[in-house]
Amino acid sequence: MNRFFAFIPLIAFAGMAVYFWMGLRQDPSAIPSQLIDEPVPVFELEPIRGFDQGLSHADLEGEVVLLNFFGSWCPPCLIEHPMLMQIARSGEVPIYAIDWKDEPGAGAAWLERHGNPFVRIGDDQSGRTAIDFGVTGAPETFVIDREGRVRYRHVGVITEEVWQETLLPMVEALKRS
Repeated sequence: MNRFFAFIPLIAFAGMAVYFWMGLRQDPSAIPSQLIDEPVPVFELEPIRGFDQGLSHADLEGEVVLLNFFGSWCPPCLIEHPMLMQIARSGEVPIYAIDWKDEPGAGAAWLERHGNPFVRIGDDQSGRTAIDFGVTGAPETFVIDREGRVRYRHVGVITEEVWQETLLPMVEALKRS
């Protein structure tokens, strides 16, 4: 009986090792979203400083769109930005944005320096809208269908590969349906 108790720490360690090993096999960018196939949360945001129009949930209805959460403080957003500019130039899909937890004027200055691929931009200084969307970090991008339903959530930088292999085919399929 005493020998059995001597092996309990080894058994516990083996169980924990298997548990953590299985966790390493998960894709960290594949964070599930409770919003998939649900309507966009209701929101109405003021424009960022220097812009005339803000953004509301109603702006995201009527056509397939991308909604991008970004911030001037976000290094990955700068990496992603040239791809967003390319998507905007292609005319494949309009991109709307929410400037998340930025200092007043910082988002506008950042877009002035790097270019503006967005149709409209809302200012979410409080972070409330990001919470409603379940945003865990910037950048995050949502694909929204004509009815204003969230169809996909991409966590992280949109690369050429992500655009060509995931987002563009989804946008095209939603446009056809």
